[in-house]
Amino acid sequence: MKIHLTSVFVDDQAHALRFYTEMLGFVVKHDVPVGTDRWLTVVSPEAPDGTELLLEPSGHPAVGPYRTALAQDGIPAASFAVDDVRAEYDRLRGLGVRFTQEPLETGAVTTAVLDDTCGNLIQIMQGQ
Repeated sequence: MKIHLTSVFVDDQAHALRFYTEMLGFVVKHDVPVGTDRWLTVVSPEAPDGTELLLEPSGHPAVGPYRTALAQDGIPAASFAVDDVRAEYDRLRGLGVRFTQEPLETGAVTTAVLDDTCGNLIQIMQGQ
């Protein structure tokens, strides 16, 4: 068994697509109209057949309280692996990305947490 698809809820799919591709560097895997929304997934350019991230519309009534609680407690909605957290932190800060946690070493793992501007905190991590 392996993870094929995971998702983050986003307020605006077009805005999320720009952030996840232009800022984070993912590439579009699927972009299919589904009513007023889209089946919109992105993947790492390093693993185009790897795990897909669904940029899922946040219209369900349970999404708002769920995301608010996570953000208030500083809990990331997703975690992405990078080769060098400090370098990625510097690159993203240079693009105007806001971080809620600067790079932090915790044993064998270094993490940082960013605001995806779509209603989520996202962790980047190196190690393990």
